[in-house]
Amino acid sequence: MVDQTTTDAPELDIARDLARHALPLGAVLIAFSALIWRADGAFTSAFAMAIIVLNLLAAAGLMAWSARISPTVLMAAVFGGFVVRMAIVAFAIFAVKDRSWVELPLLAFSLLIGQLGLLFWETRYVSGSLAFPGLKPGVAVPKEARPS
Repeated sequence: MVDQTTTDAPELDIARDLARHALPLGAVLIAFSALIWRADGAFTSAFAMAIIVLNLLAAAGLMAWSARISPTVLMAAVFGGFVVRMAIVAFAIFAVKDRSWVELPLLAFSLLIGQLGLLFWETRYVSGSLAFPGLKPGVAVPKEARPS
């Protein structure tokens, strides 16, 4: 018998796991940026990682909410949510682009490396099976995320 340790929303499990993996990846990216650009680089990379994590969590939350309603709402929410989330990301970048602590090339690099790095890292933990949607069996799901 298989122990069901995931929630009813596998996308939330995956997003939480991505957020957890963002900590070590973000620390390396921030440390690397701080070596070259000092404090400005560290702040810029930290800002980029915050954008990435919030974007992924927002996408998962929207999918979990809309999937309970209907497939049509899910499709509309995923597409519409993507457009809205990208607009928010663009606004966040536009809002800070002239600040003294922002290094724009580093911000673009951090967003690219952070997003792609997290997604490639997560491929090791995501199940490709319909029997186990979400995280592969054996991947720890925090106890507060498990159903009662």
